[in-house]
Amino acid sequence: MSQETELLELAVDIACEAGQLAHRRRSEGVAIAATKSALADIVTDADREVELLIRQRLSRERPDDGFLGEESGAEGGASGITWVVDPIDGTVNYAYGIPVYAVSIAAVSGQPDPEHWTALAGAVFAPALGELFTAARGEGSHLGRERLAVQEPTGGAGALLATGFGYDPATHAGDLARLARVMPLARDIRRIGSAAIDISYVAAGRLDGYFERGINPWDHAAAGLVLQEAGGRIGGPGGRAPSTTMTIAAAPELFAAIERALEADTGV
Repeated sequence: MSQETELLELAVDIACEAGQLAHRRRSEGVAIAATKSALADIVTDADREVELLIRQRLSRERPDDGFLGEESGAEGGASGITWVVDPIDGTVNYAYGIPVYAVSIAAVSGQPDPEHWTALAGAVFAPALGELFTAARGEGSHLGRERLAVQEPTGGAGALLATGFGYDPATHAGDLARLARVMPLARDIRRIGSAAIDISYVAAGRLDGYFERGINPWDHAAAGLVLQEAGGRIGGPGGRAPSTTMTIAAAPELFAAIERALEADTGV
């Protein structure tokens, strides 16, 4: 068994356990623990509990690995492997009872920075939807047992695109301006509320493309590998890695078209 497969098996096992905990806590009721970057950017008690479960499992199974989590920050390791974790991606959906949220767990090698890491394995589990997206480097990506492959939009009707908007009201005008630049490519727009699910949906062909400013490494680490192993591309404009400045995810030709549309935005 390859290292990538071993890491994926562990990621899947932990993501499923963590997702079941998140789902159970949602059914019991959600308590808002704090806000983060803005009043609308919330963290629930469940976020913290789920991340703690993931961190404890990884500490037992792979004590020499590093960790980068949304809620508890970074911790170095000695093995060269770092686990990049979003315990509940789509927290606002989760808090409101919208069943579109996911546990995202990725194992990467190298520096825990998208500019430098190599993603080895990733699992995105949406417990309320009962869907598990997985990928291991060089071994393809799957939704359950179904092999995934991206497709370019066809038929001339435009692409079904997804995006999101930041929590800080000061950023909304810029986000809307970027949306206007990309709209000529679109047949319609979706705002799903979970970057990990958005990117996984591109890999599954449920969306043609996705773009958003303000995305963090733990939002895309696992789903980005799912997309790449399905033949898609994830990154930022100008050949850069995905970042808080801009993340684009699509099949290669559509990726380039979205990139060109956003080049007119001097803020990207």
